[in-house]
Amino acid sequence: MNEESPAPASSKHFLEQWIEGDVLAGRTGGKVVTRFPPEPNGYLHIGHAKAICVDFGMAKKFGGECHLRLDDTNPSKESDEFAENIKTDIRWLGFDWGGHFYSAADYFDTMYAIAENLVKAGQAYVCFLSQEEWKKHRGIPTEPGIPSPWRDTPPEENLARFREMRDGKYKDGECCLRAKIDMASPNIHFRDPVIYRIMHVSHYHLGDKWCVYPMYDFAHPIEDALEGVTHSMCTLEFEVHRPLYDWVVDRMDEMGLLVERGGMKIRPHQREFSRLNITYTVMSKRKLHELVDLGKVSGWDDPRMPTLCGMRRRGYPAAAVRAFCEGVGVTKFISTTDVGILEQAVREELNKTAPRRMAVLDPVKLVIDNMPEGETHECDAVNNPEDPAAGTRKVRFGRELWVERADFMKDPPKKFYRLAVGREVRLKYACLFTCTGVVEDAAGNVAEIHGTWDPASLGGNAPDGHAVRGTIHWVDAATAVPLPVRLYDRLFQVENPDADADRDFKDFLNPDSCKEATALCEPALQGAKSADGPVQFERLGYFFPDPVDSKDGAPVFNRTSTLRDSWAKIAKK
Repeated sequence: MNEESPAPASSKHFLEQWIEGDVLAGRTGGKVVTRFPPEPNGYLHIGHAKAICVDFGMAKKFGGECHLRLDDTNPSKESDEFAENIKTDIRWLGFDWGGHFYSAADYFDTMYAIAENLVKAGQAYVCFLSQEEWKKHRGIPTEPGIPSPWRDTPPEENLARFREMRDGKYKDGECCLRAKIDMASPNIHFRDPVIYRIMHVSHYHLGDKWCVYPMYDFAHPIEDALEGVTHSMCTLEFEVHRPLYDWVVDRMDEMGLLVERGGMKIRPHQREFSRLNITYTVMSKRKLHELVDLGKVSGWDDPRMPTLCGMRRRGYPAAAVRAFCEGVGVTKFISTTDVGILEQAVREELNKTAPRRMAVLDPVKLVIDNMPEGETHECDAVNNPEDPAAGTRKVRFGRELWVERADFMKDPPKKFYRLAVGREVRLKYACLFTCTGVVEDAAGNVAEIHGTWDPASLGGNAPDGHAVRGTIHWVDAATAVPLPVRLYDRLFQVENPDADADRDFKDFLNPDSCKEATALCEPALQGAKSADGPVQFERLGYFFPDPVDSKDGAPVFNRTSTLRDSWAKIAKK
């Protein structure tokens, strides 16, 4: 299986061409098998979503299977909480691993036996150099490294010491097991890398069975080989680790441990693609942990976080996340994607699917002076103009309404087509209204907007067919329901919070990333549930009933997205 697997010229990305070439050449034993191997030491974020779409997407495209395998080789940071949420996130994205769920811990006995075989064959040794000492011995890429004083220890002595490591004789960091490969390699990751280290830490599933744990670079190719994985796709930082991956697979082949399928040995191969970086956020699990641990956010599922659970709680549709991941493409070029592209993918999906409702966030009262007290009317409001099958609903209005304060100006500039004294506007779905005056409070703020309606315009159309340039939304004052809303925005106020080496990334947190308000809503919104998905507050944005804090009949709305990219103007300025 060569890196340049033959494939017809096409617009398919290089990984798809690679797999297609292997399938056509009969190198897969009749089945494409991929894997997604997250470490259960945190929650998945949008960067993982791209990897999930690649790993599961390629398996689906070629009629194969994708394994979900937890890389639980570092028990000091891992837990069932993280493991279970990984499963939830993958299912939410629309993918499933079927019966192929595995953990690195499933293979610890086999991995240890493989390591002992390497020791016996003189291909691994126990080293007592400290980390700092090893850095000096490993050297730099342009000069050969210095062999460890323990490199040529006889295999029988190494075996005894390795078993002493396993039995708990040594302290953490006192020694480790290194693969004996090539101290002159220009790739320093190939210079006798650590394959086992001592950790006197209980494993979240295995308890205290082990005090030595394999390194990921050693465990990963073993797991791939034992599971018959054909195509192991990683992000670009693992490219320099590929020679070690192949070295471990070679040793397994020599030991007769490769899986056979379709009458042939299945040898896994690794290829790398660029990871997803997006603006106005951080993608480091360590930094996300820091935000959570320091209380800078409410938790891993805070709707401002780039985690999949945070996006789900904010109301992002899984289809929009998948479309975004597909749109950014699969390449080897390191780049940063504008988060506005993700937000636009969310808007495009919700524009097609979200029902419309009316709500007012910054209310001012509007009074229809020529409508008698107590008179009410019903109008037909469209549920989603993009989906005729969504139908209409009845919305009541009467003499007093709530409208957005920003929809009125005392001295309107040119091209302001909303409310002003002497102006006519359409009250959406209801009628035509002409403003005749306002009532101001002692501070000069508009307290009430007064005017008249044309009863012949019931439904919102001019009886004589004349054009009305401005249309505003409203809520009936007598039946409006006050509901809490959270106006979420980007978590950071600069494009790259990591760019300034002299500043802590937390210095760039956006103080306005979450504002709380009360919306006056049409009564239908009181029954909104998270299971029903986001709704569009007409002319304001998309909002989602919070799945944690909402109660039956008392939803708390999270703003999923504004209707337009308000940050584009800020960036332009």
